[in-house]
Amino acid sequence: MHMIRRRRKEGRTDYAKRIALLKGRMPRVVVRRSNRSVTMQVVLYEQSGDKVVAMAHSSELMEFGWIPKRNTPTAYLTGALLARKVLKLNVGECTLDIGLRKPSKASILFAAAKGAVDNGLKIRNSIEFDERRIRGEHIKAYAGANKDAFTLYKKGNVDVAKLDELFGKVSTAIKTK
Repeated sequence: MHMIRRRRKEGRTDYAKRIALLKGRMPRVVVRRSNRSVTMQVVLYEQSGDKVVAMAHSSELMEFGWIPKRNTPTAYLTGALLARKVLKLNVGECTLDIGLRKPSKASILFAAAKGAVDNGLKIRNSIEFDERRIRGEHIKAYAGANKDAFTLYKKGNVDVAKLDELFGKVSTAIKTK
């Protein structure tokens, strides 16, 4: 009789994928998304348990003037923030860990990884992403047709029509941090 491990049964861990990542003996860039945020971590394997070296959460972008939502520009900026934190630690080349999510070309997970790569973090996997989506032009276009859909941005006094300008300011602020 084959015993199913608890975390696999809960749908939280793919052990075959985890072992494959660990066999590479490289630090992992772990990207996770929830319904409201994006979290990134650089994790090292140790026998006593994984060790988180650096972490970035999308809520940290508020100090740069960005309203964190779970969208492509937020994911990219979270990746940029993680890269800034990791570059000080001299971690080296990493591998991408997206967990149980299926890889798709326009995924928020890959936008976060692209943000980290563009800001100096070396991730082994090749990552390509549409630059217009990263700057939030798809959100800007949608906002033109549905003005009532962006109440959180309105509460934060952010003009969605100028989201790409705000993105540029926040991106520059992260790079100079």
